[in-house]
Amino acid sequence: MSEESTTLDLVDSFRRSVEAFNRRDLDMTASIYAPDVVWDGTEMGIGRFDGAAAFRAFLEDWLAAYDEVKVDAEEVLDLGNGVAFAILHQKARLIGSEGYIQQRDGWAFLWEHGLIVQVIVYPEPDIDKARAAAERLVESRE
Repeated sequence: MSEESTTLDLVDSFRRSVEAFNRRDLDMTASIYAPDVVWDGTEMGIGRFDGAAAFRAFLEDWLAAYDEVKVDAEEVLDLGNGVAFAILHQKARLIGSEGYIQQRDGWAFLWEHGLIVQVIVYPEPDIDKARAAAERLVESRE
Protein backbone atom coordinates (compact mmCIF):
# COMPACT_ATOMS: atom_id res chain seq x y z
CA MET A 1 0.00 0.00 0.00
CA SER A 2 1.42 3.38 -0.92
CA GLU A 3 2.01 6.13 1.62
CA GLU A 4 -0.62 8.25 -0.15
CA SER A 5 -3.36 5.65 0.26
CA THR A 6 -2.44 5.19 3.94
CA THR A 7 -2.73 8.95 4.43
CA LEU A 8 -6.14 9.02 2.78
CA ASP A 9 -7.29 6.07 4.90
CA LEU A 10 -6.43 7.79 8.22
CA VAL A 11 -7.96 11.08 7.17
CA ASP A 12 -11.03 9.40 5.70
CA SER A 13 -11.49 7.19 8.78
CA PHE A 14 -11.41 10.20 11.06
CA ARG A 15 -13.87 12.14 8.89
CA ARG A 16 -16.24 9.14 8.83
CA SER A 17 -16.02 8.96 12.63
CA VAL A 18 -16.96 12.66 12.92
CA GLU A 19 -19.90 12.12 10.56
CA ALA A 20 -21.02 9.15 12.69
CA PHE A 21 -20.86 11.36 15.80
CA ASN A 22 -23.17 13.83 14.07
CA ARG A 23 -25.64 10.97 13.49
CA ARG A 24 -25.19 9.95 17.16
CA ASP A 25 -23.83 6.59 16.00
CA LEU A 26 -21.35 6.08 18.82
CA ASP A 27 -20.48 2.53 17.76
CA MET A 28 -19.10 3.86 14.48
CA THR A 29 -17.61 6.95 16.15
CA ALA A 30 -15.69 4.89 18.68
CA SER A 31 -14.63 2.19 16.20
CA ILE A 32 -11.44 4.05 15.24
CA TYR A 33 -10.24 4.40 18.86
CA ALA A 34 -8.05 1.73 20.47
CA PRO A 35 -9.32 -0.10 23.57
CA ASP A 36 -6.62 1.66 25.61
CA VAL A 37 -7.05 5.11 24.03
CA VAL A 38 -6.14 8.14 26.12
CA TRP A 39 -8.33 11.11 25.20
CA ASP A 40 -6.93 14.14 26.98
CA GLY A 41 -9.14 17.22 27.15
CA THR A 42 -7.45 18.77 30.19
CA GLU A 43 -6.34 21.78 28.10
CA MET A 44 -10.07 22.35 27.44
CA GLY A 45 -11.02 21.89 31.10
CA ILE A 46 -12.88 18.68 30.22
CA GLY A 47 -10.58 16.11 31.79
CA ARG A 48 -8.79 12.97 30.68
CA PHE A 49 -10.45 9.71 29.73
CA ASP A 50 -8.41 6.51 29.82
CA GLY A 51 -9.73 3.60 27.80
CA ALA A 52 -12.46 3.16 25.23
CA ALA A 53 -15.22 2.65 27.82
CA ALA A 54 -14.41 5.94 29.60
CA PHE A 55 -14.13 7.78 26.29
CA ARG A 56 -17.43 6.36 25.07
CA ALA A 57 -19.16 7.35 28.34
CA PHE A 58 -17.81 10.88 27.86
CA LEU A 59 -19.27 10.98 24.31
CA GLU A 60 -22.63 9.73 25.59
CA ASP A 61 -22.69 12.40 28.30
CA TRP A 62 -21.68 15.09 25.82
CA LEU A 63 -24.45 14.21 23.40
CA ALA A 64 -27.03 13.87 26.18
CA ALA A 65 -26.70 17.60 26.95
CA TYR A 66 -27.73 18.72 23.47
CA ASP A 67 -30.84 18.67 21.31
CA GLU A 68 -28.66 19.37 18.27
CA VAL A 69 -24.95 18.82 17.65
CA LYS A 70 -23.00 19.26 14.43
CA VAL A 71 -19.23 18.82 14.27
CA ASP A 72 -17.29 19.75 11.15
CA ALA A 73 -13.76 18.56 10.58
CA GLU A 74 -12.40 21.78 9.08
CA GLU A 75 -8.93 20.38 8.60
CA VAL A 76 -7.56 16.86 9.02
CA LEU A 77 -3.92 16.17 8.21
CA ASP A 78 -1.89 12.98 8.38
CA LEU A 79 1.54 14.30 9.37
CA GLY A 80 3.25 10.93 9.02
CA ASN A 81 4.67 8.46 11.53
CA GLY A 82 1.16 7.75 12.82
CA VAL A 83 0.50 11.36 13.83
CA ALA A 84 -2.45 13.47 12.73
CA PHE A 85 -3.75 16.95 13.38
CA ALA A 86 -7.31 18.23 13.08
CA ILE A 87 -9.32 21.36 13.64
CA LEU A 88 -12.90 20.66 14.64
CA HIS A 89 -15.78 23.12 14.80
CA GLN A 90 -18.86 22.29 16.85
CA LYS A 91 -22.19 24.06 16.70
CA ALA A 92 -24.73 22.82 19.23
CA ARG A 93 -27.95 23.69 20.99
CA LEU A 94 -28.36 22.72 24.64
CA ILE A 95 -31.55 20.92 25.64
CA GLY A 96 -34.28 23.47 26.31
CA SER A 97 -32.30 26.35 24.80
CA GLU A 98 -33.10 28.45 21.76
CA GLY A 99 -29.53 29.62 21.16
CA TYR A 100 -26.54 27.82 19.78
CA ILE A 101 -23.04 27.55 21.14
CA GLN A 102 -19.98 27.18 18.99
CA GLN A 103 -16.57 25.79 19.76
CA ARG A 104 -13.41 25.23 17.73
CA ASP A 105 -10.56 23.11 18.93
CA GLY A 106 -7.35 21.55 17.71
CA TRP A 107 -6.56 17.86 18.06
CA ALA A 108 -3.13 16.26 18.03
CA PHE A 109 -3.52 12.52 17.80
CA LEU A 110 -1.53 9.34 17.45
CA TRP A 111 -2.50 6.29 15.41
CA GLU A 112 -1.15 2.77 15.84
CA HIS A 113 -2.27 -0.22 13.78
CA GLY A 114 -5.10 1.79 12.24
CA LEU A 115 -6.57 2.98 15.55
CA ILE A 116 -6.27 6.21 17.50
CA VAL A 117 -4.36 5.56 20.74
CA GLN A 118 -3.86 9.11 22.03
CA VAL A 119 -5.64 12.44 21.59
CA ILE A 120 -4.76 15.81 23.06
CA VAL A 121 -7.40 18.52 22.55
CA TYR A 122 -6.65 22.24 22.72
CA PRO A 123 -9.12 25.16 22.78
CA GLU A 124 -9.37 27.57 19.86
CA PRO A 125 -6.85 30.13 21.19
CA ASP A 126 -4.31 27.30 21.43
CA ILE A 127 -4.84 25.62 18.06
CA ASP A 128 -1.26 26.52 17.11
CA LYS A 129 -0.12 24.67 20.27
CA ALA A 130 -2.07 21.63 19.07
CA ARG A 131 -0.34 21.79 15.70
CA ALA A 132 3.07 22.16 17.40
CA ALA A 133 2.29 19.23 19.72
CA ALA A 134 1.44 17.09 16.69
CA GLU A 135 4.67 18.14 14.96
CA ARG A 136 6.67 17.22 18.10
CA LEU A 137 4.98 13.81 18.10
CA VAL A 138 6.09 13.28 14.50
CA GLU A 139 9.69 14.17 15.40
CA SER A 140 9.69 11.91 18.47
CA ARG A 141 8.63 8.95 16.32
CA GLU A 142 11.30 9.39 13.61
